[in-house]
Amino acid sequence: MHNPQLNRNGELQHLLTIEGLPRDIITAILDTAVPFTEVAEREVKKLPLLRGKSVFNLFFESSTRTRTTFEIAAKRLSADVINLNITTSSTTKGETLLDTIDNLCAMQADMFVVRHASSGAPYLIAQHLSAIGRDDIHVINAGDGRHAHPTQGLLDMYTIRHYKKDFTGLTVAVVGDILHSRVARSQIHALTTLGVPEVRVIGPKTLLPAEVEKLGVHVFHDMRAGLKDVDVVMMLRLQNERMQGALLPSPQEFFKYYGLTLDKLELAKPDAIVMHPGPMNRGVEIDSAVADGPHAVILPQVTFGIAVRMAVMSILAAH
Repeated sequence: MHNPQLNRNGELQHLLTIEGLPRDIITAILDTAVPFTEVAEREVKKLPLLRGKSVFNLFFESSTRTRTTFEIAAKRLSADVINLNITTSSTTKGETLLDTIDNLCAMQADMFVVRHASSGAPYLIAQHLSAIGRDDIHVINAGDGRHAHPTQGLLDMYTIRHYKKDFTGLTVAVVGDILHSRVARSQIHALTTLGVPEVRVIGPKTLLPAEVEKLGVHVFHDMRAGLKDVDVVMMLRLQNERMQGALLPSPQEFFKYYGLTLDKLELAKPDAIVMHPGPMNRGVEIDSAVADGPHAVILPQVTFGIAVRMAVMSILAAH
């Protein structure tokens, strides 16, 4: 079956999900991001790789952090960036998603960065572009429903590789609200594709998807057992907006059993790194002493995220 993300030559046409993405393409993105990280650190402001290209940020769901890093990434590549906060614009007047896309195609768009509350919306856009003969326009999924958040998964892999050098000897734990997390799905697909031998998921039964084991992970409901000897701890944001009801008794109860504290972290390897996609709920998923401590690489993740998004855009624009 043809992968909708790849063109006929097997090159990246769109970035919709990490699931099914070949290992060599993931590795190429991570490799491409390395010099962009150095650019960020040297404060070279602009590269000409996307000069004359128009990148439309289509955010049907708000996200300051992701939108800002995409905007910075595109501007560093010299693209023209148009931010559309569509939650407050035409789709609320009854215009369909694809009507919006058609209008933007007429405005000479080259790339769409799409965040949408509905799983599959970026696929729908990519299919539509192909159907109307606009294979020159690329789509990047910036998070769709509970489905995927591929650039977050990629920047997490970049962070792990930066600190641990190699994936093949690692034990990695993904902790918390996996049920609602598009980030967790992207992380798990990326980790298994890159050859991490043991991926653990840790959380209460109510916050784990049914049959999550089929993704190739080991399930732990006891956080202390799950953190034993891990190299990487990937905390997830508790989706507060979905926490009411029967899934959890209270944030305090969650923190007691599944919040990352210094004493729980001591069970991991001495050189373990702690990651979080942000924004953090301190005192719910993670204790401030851990978030601000020597094991945390949460702020470098944000910096690496700009480099990884620059890498994805530059690879897409080259095809």
